[in-house]
Amino acid sequence: MSNPVFFTPAGSLDGVGPGSVFVLDGPEARHAVTVKRLTAGEAVDLADGAGARLTGTVAEVGQGTLSVTATEVTYEGQPATRLVLVQALAKGDRDELAIETATELGIDAVIPWQSERSIVRWKADRAAKAHAKWQSVVTAAAKQARRSWIPVVRPLMDSAALAKAVAGADMAVILHEDAKNPLRSVLEDSPVLKGAEPDTPREVMLIVGPEGGISPREVTRLSDAGAVTALLGHHVLRSSTAGPAAVVLASDVLGRW
Repeated sequence: MSNPVFFTPAGSLDGVGPGSVFVLDGPEARHAVTVKRLTAGEAVDLADGAGARLTGTVAEVGQGTLSVTATEVTYEGQPATRLVLVQALAKGDRDELAIETATELGIDAVIPWQSERSIVRWKADRAAKAHAKWQSVVTAAAKQARRSWIPVVRPLMDSAALAKAVAGADMAVILHEDAKNPLRSVLEDSPVLKGAEPDTPREVMLIVGPEGGISPREVTRLSDAGAVTALLGHHVLRSSTAGPAAVVLASDVLGRW
């Protein structure tokens, strides 16, 4: 069974090596001590959310602190092809379910999208709170999945901003029930992915609409900016399901799994 993972700030593991004692504090330490009730001698992993991971054993449990003796410190690089989920805001927390599951499955970044047909709206002070909640959701999911990287939740975009992001992306795919080509063939036949050097960093945006679907005007606008449409299976999936399903298929096609 894998070790439990607790997160520490990015860069905090720099310079830490085998034999070093690292002291974890803050909310993560309190969770380890009061909820998980870790004791001296237990194995544990500490990750900085940016690829660094310390594997070690609990040396001492303090009042809201956890001292860990490192046995190994490793760094996990990001995949050459990064997957970015563009998730339209959806009602009933379906958008949060989508990003949570996609994080467990390996998404690298998330973009909240205020689409035309989104019933949910992030306005004024609610936008900052909602964005923070999304970041909290993906952080908790990354912890559950024992990941070394925490996906970044990028700023909220409306359709105009998304079109600009699509125009500058390496590849953008609109998951749409009326598409002619399946996602697998779209990815396998992509000249962007086929022609790139194996280690060349690139991003693939997977765009998922809200419950009512992406409007024809948005499909046209995003397609004009360079996005391609792709069919994800023979059935119509919920907004909460489409993104994670696409992550699974893309991860297989791109050799990430």
